[in-house]
Amino acid sequence: MENRFGIALAKLKTPTIVVAGLVLATLPLFGGQFLNYLMLTFFAYAITVMGFNLLFGYTGLLSFGHALFMTVGAYTAAFLTSTFSVPYMEVILVVAVIVAALLAALIGAICVRYIKIYFAMLTLAFGMLFYTFLLKFYFLTGGDEGMRVLRPYLLGFNQAETPKMDFLTGSYYIYALVVLAVLTFVMWRIVSSPFGLCLKAIRDNPEKAEYLGVSVKKYRWYAFVISAAYAAVGGAILAPAVGQVDPGLTYWTHSGTLVFMTLLGGFEYFFGPLLGGIIYIFLQDKVMSLTPYWRFIFGAILAFVVIVAPGGVAGIIGSFVRRRTQRG
Repeated sequence: MENRFGIALAKLKTPTIVVAGLVLATLPLFGGQFLNYLMLTFFAYAITVMGFNLLFGYTGLLSFGHALFMTVGAYTAAFLTSTFSVPYMEVILVVAVIVAALLAALIGAICVRYIKIYFAMLTLAFGMLFYTFLLKFYFLTGGDEGMRVLRPYLLGFNQAETPKMDFLTGSYYIYALVVLAVLTFVMWRIVSSPFGLCLKAIRDNPEKAEYLGVSVKKYRWYAFVISAAYAAVGGAILAPAVGQVDPGLTYWTHSGTLVFMTLLGGFEYFFGPLLGGIIYIFLQDKVMSLTPYWRFIFGAILAFVVIVAPGGVAGIIGSFVRRRTQRG
């Protein structure tokens, strides 16, 4: 029965991905600017939570400071465009990945020595340290006022004459979608590879994985660095859409947002965090327009998901597909 479910799910997944890709690619043609802008922010967060879930869902390490690396990507975009006059988006992405990977290599070397709440608290501490650095070094980072992010060149083309919203919901939208598609494919290859299987073994039974010859700390460190690189790309994609970056991006509540998205969608499923990300963004927009107490409502939603549906929305969909398969 499980084999039948797996076959049915595999058959369902490919056409669903194709249809979703076509809808997203053609959305600028029939969607309004505001809808397209929300989807653009989703692309940035989707890349980030996809990397975050490599660490959380596949390796079993919960980070409460992962927004630090998203902020690194955002500030890289700000520094290169505003301070160093380097407007090329491809250069921004590469530099963001390098800076985040180097920083993650140092932080990860310390954090991966610990697990569970100790790992979570260490990542939270580093995140708040970086937040304080951005806030206090005003002459370098702009302090609480942050930094401007100028419009980047896409594939070497300057679109300065294009109105801002037309640029963001047009060519930049497609650019971000392509980056998301490529990184989704890369992540799928990572989690489906022997490396991904080792991460799952470490998550489920680190002692047994160590006994079988898997270097647990080394693989956790690899996962930490890769997840940081993904977060940096997400931050670099988000920065031009926002136009201004500030220390609030690395505050612990922003890291909590990444955790919320992942739990809401379902960390046990590859596309679960992406599903959680799009639900969160659109739900936040709707609830914020209705009440200033939107955080209270989101807290109640998170409590409900953890208690009633720990598998998230993707888990609910998976259970429904499983029941339909069993009946068939």
